[in-house]
Amino acid sequence: MGRAGTGTGGEAVAAVVAGPLLLLLLARPPPASAGYSGKSEVGLVSEHFSQAPQRLSFYSWYGSARLFRFRVPPDAVLLRWLLQVSRESGAACTDAEITVHFRSGAPPVINPLGTSFPDDTAVQPSFQVGVPLSTTPRSNASVNVSHPAPGDWFVAAHLPPSSQKIELKGLAPTCAYVFQPELLVTRVVEISIMEPDVPLPQTLLSHPSYLKVFVPDYTRELLLELRDCVSNGSLGCPVRLTVGPVTLPSNFQKVLTCTGAPWPCRLLLPSPPWDRWLQVTAESLVGPLGTVAFSAVAALTACRPRSVTIQPLLQSSQNQSFNASSGLLSPSPDHQDLGRSGRVDRSPFCLTNYPVTREDMDVVSVHFQPLDRVSVRVCSDTPSVMRLRLNTGMDSGGSLTISLRANKTEMRNETVVVACVNAASPFLGFNTSLNCTTACWERWWQLGCQITAPAFLWPLPQRDCEQAVVHVETTLYLVPCLNDCGPYGQCLLLRRHSYLYASCSCKAGWRGWSCTDNSTAQTVAQQRAATLLLTLSNLMFLAPIAVSVRRFFLVEASVYAYTMFFSTFYHACDQPGEAVLCILSYDTLQYCDFLGSGAAIWVTILCMARLKTVLKYVLFLLGTLVIAMSLQLDRRGMWNMLGPCLFAFVIMASMWAYRCGHRRQCYPTSWQRWAFYLLPGVSMASVGIAIYTSMMTSDNYYYTHSIWHILLAGSAALLLPPPDQPAEPWACSQKFPCHYQICKNDREELYAVT
Repeated sequence: MGRAGTGTGGEAVAAVVAGPLLLLLLARPPPASAGYSGKSEVGLVSEHFSQAPQRLSFYSWYGSARLFRFRVPPDAVLLRWLLQVSRESGAACTDAEITVHFRSGAPPVINPLGTSFPDDTAVQPSFQVGVPLSTTPRSNASVNVSHPAPGDWFVAAHLPPSSQKIELKGLAPTCAYVFQPELLVTRVVEISIMEPDVPLPQTLLSHPSYLKVFVPDYTRELLLELRDCVSNGSLGCPVRLTVGPVTLPSNFQKVLTCTGAPWPCRLLLPSPPWDRWLQVTAESLVGPLGTVAFSAVAALTACRPRSVTIQPLLQSSQNQSFNASSGLLSPSPDHQDLGRSGRVDRSPFCLTNYPVTREDMDVVSVHFQPLDRVSVRVCSDTPSVMRLRLNTGMDSGGSLTISLRANKTEMRNETVVVACVNAASPFLGFNTSLNCTTACWERWWQLGCQITAPAFLWPLPQRDCEQAVVHVETTLYLVPCLNDCGPYGQCLLLRRHSYLYASCSCKAGWRGWSCTDNSTAQTVAQQRAATLLLTLSNLMFLAPIAVSVRRFFLVEASVYAYTMFFSTFYHACDQPGEAVLCILSYDTLQYCDFLGSGAAIWVTILCMARLKTVLKYVLFLLGTLVIAMSLQLDRRGMWNMLGPCLFAFVIMASMWAYRCGHRRQCYPTSWQRWAFYLLPGVSMASVGIAIYTSMMTSDNYYYTHSIWHILLAGSAALLLPPPDQPAEPWACSQKFPCHYQICKNDREELYAVT
């Protein structure tokens, strides 16, 4: 703890404090003559949250969306998001509409491409708004949410779907679209707490009244009732009650309007969310000048759980048997206490609670299983419930998979096993309804199973299944990606500050949330053809290798052989699906492929410059090292590779200009060299560069990139200069009688006319 200084007048005051810190600012009120006046709504405070802006991307997969996470405090009654979008000014910036998605509790599930989801997948679409950018480079929008659910709220923003064109980084003009959300939170600090069965007097004026009631575990029903209601001295109850929070896009609030309703005014909530506070807002419907007085009463009905104890389960797992009469199921009185005034339902047990073990496997990877690790006993009289706790803060970035397998030999006649997956509280009304609907939607998940009969056969088969018992094997796990994105996708872990989430990146034309949409997928034959095109097209480098060896450019031949080898195996490893072959790691093969391409262009241009041997080989080595360094800095930066190549072209042009001036004639002087080698080689290189920079798309990549391989190798074979002398480079000038020979290299850079 540090010391705080004090001062008066204009002295500064400083403090260093360890631990939580509250900053209090106090100012003297101005005198009455200052004309100051202020007014704020009683019991409400405002808070402001902001996050750093992010640059948006055109949508191609979930990783293209920019994710923001906000923490909504408890007792919040209003959220107001301010969405700010800006763009640069330039010819590359066009009109666009930014799509912003909102969701409570987990990242929003979005589908801008209109793809299909995997079978047997429950999908809750997100709430979204569009923010257009047309005439002005800046646009603002706002979204209001009343009575929001507390906890994490996620905002995701992206540009429209991207085009299929493959843009080279640093070559094509780009436009920066920047998005920044801000959140204004209004929360209530004066809130009344409702105790069970205790009337709470309330008087409504122009402002609403905020209440809350705590719902403990194993609550079957919550009954809200308005009593002794008086409006402006007369009977009647013009009051509207709003219960529960809003979770976009769905609204699970319950609204009760007591005007004209039977007296007393009541709202029954079956299976309310357990172990949390439930918000209740009361609003007057008589206008700003009227008053309404009433008493609010909350009544809770407890559910009698039948819990499976741990010790018999351990014995059951050892014996591999399950006897219904062994006393395995026993009441758990600890869960029946709802407070001083809570009513306990003395009817038969309403559910059977099975303990579940949670095993954290990895990031966004959790395995749930019953404590006996075998099966769950499902009866017809009460549902069997397993609670899955997914509230650690890191359980909302993946997918929950639930698999059930029942033993059909134990099922009688037309009976079926029905399973409901709910959040916050289990569904307990199996005997009357099968829609799995509870009062609210929260984040603790419950899996309930019970034996019942099909609706079209009700109620005859129900008599047959009164004593039915079925053992159901359950598999419950949370994974980053469903089925690990399959054979045509890759599960990638994404991060936004400290929050981790996962998504699938699809290949070979497969699309969708888990790469299961095959509407644009390539067949196996197309995949193999694409692999053959991209790999076999590199055999064109045999031409410059043969020319280099023929003309004794052995270093150049080695570079071309290196490029051919790694380009072939890189493209063999880069393919999805079945036609894949990786001799090294993908990253290593990609780096070697890029390095070989840059070095091949570098040595070809320097070879055309016809430098002296020592200087040429020194530049070969230095240039290759510079290219290797630039690729390490930014592998896909176009100018990192293009810069050294342009430098080599300047050296070649300077040498050719020097020779033209020194000899007073064009260099090379032979028209055959220009007509049959240089002009065709330059044309092939120009067409190849044009295809590589402006014509490649995701659909035609296999063809255009194969053509690029052919044109690059063919131009190198044509542009390589001829040897300096037609004589043999290693001639023997002296012979000794002892049959040994001393040889010397007669090659000299004489700048011969070629």
